[in-house]
Amino acid sequence: MKTIGFIGIGNLGLPIATNLLKAGHHLKVYNRTRDKALPLEALGAEIVDSPLAAIEKGGIVFTLVSDDAALKEIANDAFVAALGQGGVHASLSTISPETANTLADHHKHHGVTYVGAPVFARPEAAAAKVGNAVISGHTYGKERIRHLLTDGFAKNIFDLGEKAGSANVLKLIGNFMIAASMEMMAESFVLAEKNGLDVKVVYEMLTTTMFSGPIFRNYGGMILNREFSSEAAFKASLGLKDIDLVLEVARTSYTPMPMANLVHQRLLTVLSKGRRDDDWVALATGAINDAGLK
Repeated sequence: MKTIGFIGIGNLGLPIATNLLKAGHHLKVYNRTRDKALPLEALGAEIVDSPLAAIEKGGIVFTLVSDDAALKEIANDAFVAALGQGGVHASLSTISPETANTLADHHKHHGVTYVGAPVFARPEAAAAKVGNAVISGHTYGKERIRHLLTDGFAKNIFDLGEKAGSANVLKLIGNFMIAASMEMMAESFVLAEKNGLDVKVVYEMLTTTMFSGPIFRNYGGMILNREFSSEAAFKASLGLKDIDLVLEVARTSYTPMPMANLVHQRLLTVLSKGRRDDDWVALATGAINDAGLK
C-alpha cells in the first residue's frame, strides 16, 4: 500500500486524516504547527517537517489549507516535481475556481493531475463520515482518490466534470446558501421573539417540518441558543473569505447576488468587533442587534 501525503491538519484535516489511518492507509502528514498533527502519530502517521517530505513520487497528496495564498505557496514547482509523472494532488480546500484552474494547468505541464475536491462537512460530520465531496478534474485523478474520499469523510461524491475549478464553484454556492440560511433564520427568530412567541417552539416546529435539513436544525439551534463565541468549528474570518470568493465569482460572471452582499456585510461587522475567531454563525448577531435584542 502506497503512503498518502496529507498537508494541513486543522479542524477538518484532523478527523479526515484520522479516518484514513483507521481505514488502514499509511499517511505522511505535514502541518505548519507540528503539535496539531501529533495526535495522528499514535495512529501510525509519520509526521514530517515540510510539505515536500509528505510526497512520494507518482503518489497521492491531499492538501487542506485555509486559503488560496496558502495553497499557492505549497503547490509550487518543487511540489509538482516531487509528485512527478502520474502523481495526483487533491485539494480539499475552499478556494477560488480561478486558482484551481491555474493550478491544474501548472500541474499538467509536469505530468501531475490536479483534482478539486472541497469538503462539505463540519468536523463532527467528517469524523462520522457523513460529509459530502464534490470533485472535478481529469478522470484519472478522480478515480484514484474516490475510495480515499469515502474512507476519509464522504457519504456522497458528486462529479462536476473535467474543469478543475467547477467543484470550487459548487462549494462556494453551498457556503453562500448556508450563510443566507443563517441570515434567514436569524431574521425569522427575531421576528418571532419581537412578537411574543416562544422561539424554541418556533425553532422546533420549523426544523422538524418544512425546514428539517441539518443546516436548519444545527445552525438554527446555535442561533436559538446564541452559541456564537464557543470553540469555532468554522471561524467567521474564514466565512468572510468564502463570501468574498462568492462575490468575486459573481462579479466575473455578471451575476447579481444581493443576498451575498448582505451576508458579507454581516460577517464584516462581526470581524470589525474583534470576533474573527467566533463561529461564522455569529453573522446572526446582525439581525439580533438591529432589532434591539441581545
